[in-house]
Amino acid sequence: MIQFDRDFWAVIIGGSSGFGLATAKKLARHGMNLCIVHRDRRGAMSRIEPEFETLKAAGVKLATFNLDGLSSEGRTRVLDTLEGELGATGKIRLLLHAVAFGNLKLLAPYYPSGMQEATRSTIASEVNVAPETLDRIIRETFENGADNLYTLLDPPGYANDRLLDAEDFSRTLQAMGSNILEWVQDIYQRGRFATDARVLGLTSEGNSVAWRGYAAVSAAKAVLESVCRAMAVEFAPFGIRSNIIQAGVSDTAALRAIPGHDRIKANAGLRNPLGRLTTPEDVANVIFLLCLEEAAWINGALICADGGERIG
Repeated sequence: MIQFDRDFWAVIIGGSSGFGLATAKKLARHGMNLCIVHRDRRGAMSRIEPEFETLKAAGVKLATFNLDGLSSEGRTRVLDTLEGELGATGKIRLLLHAVAFGNLKLLAPYYPSGMQEATRSTIASEVNVAPETLDRIIRETFENGADNLYTLLDPPGYANDRLLDAEDFSRTLQAMGSNILEWVQDIYQRGRFATDARVLGLTSEGNSVAWRGYAAVSAAKAVLESVCRAMAVEFAPFGIRSNIIQAGVSDTAALRAIPGHDRIKANAGLRNPLGRLTTPEDVANVIFLLCLEEAAWINGALICADGGERIG
């Protein structure tokens, strides 16, 4: 089995769930030391701490920080502490930015057209079933795996009284767009990147498809992709490769926060040539591959890890 250099570290921003945690598990199995930055409430730690114990059991060094990794103070605290963990020879092979901190408010009020209700009423009259009975059957059948019924569901509820404002927008752009650069610059200035380092950000199909309520996150993904392309050029002379992974729709906590996520999942599953959703482990496997020496010539790329979902 492939084992990484014992002095290699991965810094994962957003590593307590989803793609970040799956990547930590994959890398730990192959001997890479881990620095995980996350921000979770105390109640969530009962789920997270056993996961961290599993990482330790793999025999790697593990440093965890439950703090605001989006702030300069939090970043400085992590890197100051990590200096001691790295020692004289430790180097950061991978920086993975897997933060899911974006505002999901609407740009404008949304008033459903009632088309789904009208369609269901037509079907109900044709099959001589009470509309409320048909509604229940459709919902239950959809929840039991009939993804093709998603077009008949009522639209998700949106908060028309809380629309996206300038502060919501700017915080999302910083958290999911430009914050990765702040981490890269600080680590570089400390001289802690490996001579062949990898920087990875995560984007989604929402970078080009308009999902209602996703405008701020979509814009942040565009910023992230632009920043990573620029880093691929400007940090290349220092041995740092920068790439973006476009993950397919995956049933994570981040997805479940999006209004209408059940419809997004259903549509993605129906489109995917391989007949299922992307899993965090699928994406972690691609990240692992990009950490290998053989991936050194991949720089400035957007790599789709979606099973072909985007072409379905």
